[in-house]
Amino acid sequence: MARPRGAKARAASAVELLRELYPDAKCALDHSNAYELLAATILSAQSTDVRVNMVTPTLFAKYPTPADLASADPAEVESIIQSTGFFRSKTKSLIGMAQAVVARFDGEIPVALDDLVTLPGVGRKTANVVRSVWFHEPGLPVDTHVTRLSARLKLTDETDPVKIETDLGAIVPPTEWGDLSLRLIEHGRRVCDARRPRCSECALAGICPSAGRLPGAL
Repeated sequence: MARPRGAKARAASAVELLRELYPDAKCALDHSNAYELLAATILSAQSTDVRVNMVTPTLFAKYPTPADLASADPAEVESIIQSTGFFRSKTKSLIGMAQAVVARFDGEIPVALDDLVTLPGVGRKTANVVRSVWFHEPGLPVDTHVTRLSARLKLTDETDPVKIETDLGAIVPPTEWGDLSLRLIEHGRRVCDARRPRCSECALAGICPSAGRLPGAL
């Protein structure tokens, strides 16, 4: 494949190549409904998906609905989620989120981005995860992998996640946003490592301006 010129052309090629590489890419956080996904995503801040998946079965068994969590004893929630780190602030966010969902949205997780980001502990990344993964609405979560790969592919010059989301959203169709994020995350974990990117075995090397030029590249 000839190396495309311009960020929009590179983005289109990346979408196509990543779809072929990871056709079944999915969110790594275990969940069975929008509430569980929202709570798990809040917990995933500064933690690993594996660690979050270790504590959420107990959390959701004890608090299966937003109403249950809204009336939870903070000390009990803290004891369950402690291993995810920042457990006091996360407990405050979880209970605050649940109380807001009950008070303002009749116990149902809202779909609209503008509503989601009003919930305690919910920023654009978390809101976009819930929108794209559970509700299948346009949403482009920008995490560290998406940030790193977007820069290496020269899809944006921005470093702020909100500005990266805006730049990517302008050159990628909304129907592709959620899948692109999941696939960039998967590729970042498997190939385009932060410290030792494996450019020699990367299927995107032919379109990537950074291929073979990164410190520690293999």
